[in-house]
Order: sequence, then structure tokens, then C-alpha cells
Amino acid sequence: MIRKAITTCFLLATLGLTTACAERPYEVRTPPPPARYGAVGYAPGPGYVWCDGYYDWRGGRWFWVNGFWNRPPRARAVWIPAFWEPHGRGYKFHRGKWRY
Repeated sequence: MIRKAITTCFLLATLGLTTACAERPYEVRTPPPPARYGAVGYAPGPGYVWCDGYYDWRGGRWFWVNGFWNRPPRARAVWIPAFWEPHGRGYKFHRGKWRY
């Protein structure tokens, strides 16, 4: 009986964590500010790809997330940058991701 209760609690906790971490697009009413541009510098090593920065909506205001160097997880993977698109009366955010 106790073993069943512990297993059930573990499964519910795991389900809650995976649901909380899942990527959900969200919508904001005001448009993001223009993107920032600057010097990128050199890649830290061969095979690295620059992932552009973007504006994120945090705590009711716009927050700039800096770009970074990243290695593709697989050969021939392509980085799709994060972007905001007009959606209804606001803007919908799509996080950057690797396309295989």
C-alpha cells in the first residue's frame, strides 16, 4: 500500500515537472522593441553557430536575452532563431530551436 502511494506521488510529480517545462507559446499585447545589434566576436571553436538574441516578456516588461555561441546537436542541423509574430490583437512568441 505504501509502495503504491509513493509510486503514484512520484509519477504525479514527474508529470507536473514535464508539464511545467514544456514550451508554450504565449501572447503579448505590445510589440517588442527593435532587436539590438552589436559585435559578435569569434566562435569559441570549430562548428559553433551564433544564436541571435531576442526580446522576452518577463514580469510585465520587455527583457533582452543576449545571443550566444552554440554547437549543433547533430550534423547539418540548422538554428531557427526566436521570433515574435503578430497574432490576433497581440504578438505570439516562438523560441529558437534546432531543425534537423
